[in-house]
Amino acid sequence: MAATLEGQLVVAISSRALFDFEEENHVFEQGDDRAYMKLQLDRLEEPAKPGVAFSLVRKLLAFNDVDTQRVEVVILSRNDPVSGMRVFRSAQHYGLPIQRGSFTRGQSPWRYLKPLNANLFLSAHLPDVRAALDAGVPAAQVYPLSAHASEDHPHEVRIAFDGDAVLFSDEAERVFQAEGLSAFQKHERDKATLPLSAGPFKPLLAALQRLQRDGTPAMRIRTALVTARSAPAHERAIRTLMDWNIEVDEAMFLGGLPKGEFLREFEPDFFFDDQTGHIESAARHVPAGHVASGVANTP
Repeated sequence: MAATLEGQLVVAISSRALFDFEEENHVFEQGDDRAYMKLQLDRLEEPAKPGVAFSLVRKLLAFNDVDTQRVEVVILSRNDPVSGMRVFRSAQHYGLPIQRGSFTRGQSPWRYLKPLNANLFLSAHLPDVRAALDAGVPAAQVYPLSAHASEDHPHEVRIAFDGDAVLFSDEAERVFQAEGLSAFQKHERDKATLPLSAGPFKPLLAALQRLQRDGTPAMRIRTALVTARSAPAHERAIRTLMDWNIEVDEAMFLGGLPKGEFLREFEPDFFFDDQTGHIESAARHVPAGHVASGVANTP
């Protein structure tokens, strides 16, 4: 029988998002890929330190058991195949059952997301993230120097999402950007019962809910909506999720307050937002990634 990923939650991740390769990446960015390859080969027996998305990946993989494969993690990297050996060696060192990967030696790897039918792509390379989002794949640019996840919730995957331009479309955000807060509040109050269109991360949230429903008692998922919205604009967000038949465990309507300290208390394994200001606030406390979509990211 041919191998298949059908029915699995597929996470594609770059080597820099999974492991701390910042020192090695400095050599890579100097344009000498052979020096980079030699450095990685010299360090082949030295496991890389965990990177910003390591906790998320480790916990998602814990949904697998001897009988059922529910989550597949695939390395999708601009690394060369030689350096890819260290990536797999490092994964093996930490007990991460990762067996698939594509290494493209500087070329964009995002085009392999389609045959993977990926539910999520995490990369430190912004152009690859933009290309993935344009192709309809939930994707985020990780901030490699983000704080790492707390170890206080070993049996719970905690993921936090912004609303507009992430879970939801940027329809309301466009009103805010063009006409200001009062117009935004009126727009959302008038359309409170009309569900928002889906944003780029709705499919991931739905897939996580399916994983939670069909998963294992050994690991659960806890989700949070963390948004700059406040009452009365909260109602449309809640009603939209209800219309989608999707639940979140927590919702924070912060009315423009900085998100970082609230996220510090929630302790997510990852936070997704479309605005770099929110990501910079969050990254001081938790792993964070920039969703380069919507009007806030229009050149």
